[in-house]
Amino acid sequence: MTLVNAWYGGRPYSAARDHPIQGIRAMDINEAIAARRAVREYTAEQVDEATIKRLIDAAVHAPSAVNQQPWGFTVVRDQHALDRLSNEAKAHVLATMMGNPHAEQFRAHLSDPRFHLFYHAPVLILISARSELPWGVEDCTLAAENLMLAACAAGLGSCWIGLTQGFLNTPEGKRLLDLPDAWMPVAPIIVGHPRAVPPPVPRNAPVVRWIG
Repeated sequence: MTLVNAWYGGRPYSAARDHPIQGIRAMDINEAIAARRAVREYTAEQVDEATIKRLIDAAVHAPSAVNQQPWGFTVVRDQHALDRLSNEAKAHVLATMMGNPHAEQFRAHLSDPRFHLFYHAPVLILISARSELPWGVEDCTLAAENLMLAACAAGLGSCWIGLTQGFLNTPEGKRLLDLPDAWMPVAPIIVGHPRAVPPPVPRNAPVVRWIG
């Protein structure tokens, strides 16, 4: 398994740059928020290492509680590794989905050997939290949104693959990624060049309560 592990949590992230997130094209924040999609169709084109580092650079600029910056990043680009992770995660979900209505709706897909949990994307970026810190999950979720918006601004697609989280948090899942026991996987995000961009999804009117 070929992995690139980059652990920045709790240490300064240093890179020579004139702008905090050099290389990500300028895009109005509202444009990026509106344009981001959960992409599940990718070309075979690889995402270069410099671009991946810029996405991680965007992620580490997220706010974190007490500035703990509890995140770590595991980058998986080896397709055989992604295939194995997909197969084992599917088996784990099928074995543990009893009574989980959210997982049950995916049974047909998960039982199909042709279904790939990572949609054959060229790279998986897993954001993990140091498990001893409070609010680590929340902080990593903020970092994940930064990463996905930066991917959109770079012309890339992304998708948070929530069905893999249960397996990645098992000892077997951590072992496959050489993830230290003290780290908790939070956000498995695939990134790649979109083959097709999904249309906008209608949004429900939010419930808003005004006080004062």
